[in-house]
Amino acid sequence: MFIRSLTLATLLAVTGPVLAADNDGPLIQDLGKSRPLIVIAPSKVDPTLVSLKKSLDEPANRQAFNERNMVLYTVINTIGQRDGKDIDPQSTMALIRSLKLGAGAQTKVILVGKDGEKKLEHSGAIELKELFSTVDQLPAAEKQAAAPAPAPEPETKPANAKVLND
Repeated sequence: MFIRSLTLATLLAVTGPVLAADNDGPLIQDLGKSRPLIVIAPSKVDPTLVSLKKSLDEPANRQAFNERNMVLYTVINTIGQRDGKDIDPQSTMALIRSLKLGAGAQTKVILVGKDGEKKLEHSGAIELKELFSTVDQLPAAEKQAAAPAPAPEPETKPANAKVLND
């Protein structure tokens, strides 16, 4: 009996961190690649959400949005989307937890930098131009942030190579 308990405890100790790492939230995939713009609204007809989506429908604004490597997350009640595609409920809750927001009934607009840090948090209506201005004022180091490059593969010797001993 003791051995089974010890085995179970060891198994949980090993798999616990692995399972926790799988639920870091959807912002991890954007780290170093893009700047998430997150809108948390109580309904689909929220004026802030409708205004931002309408602004993004204009080709010039959409181009400016894409040039700044931005991606739009929306959370309406507890339903999340990334660029119009649904994300699962666990990822949506992980997104909300990662933002560490206090309780509030107003719509929240959060801009996260490529480095994963909040660059702007705003309650209520905001203009897209103000968001673009915030991105344009970021330090050069944040603008140039990129995902870590993959490690180079080790060089392999040809099969017919001879090893010479000194």
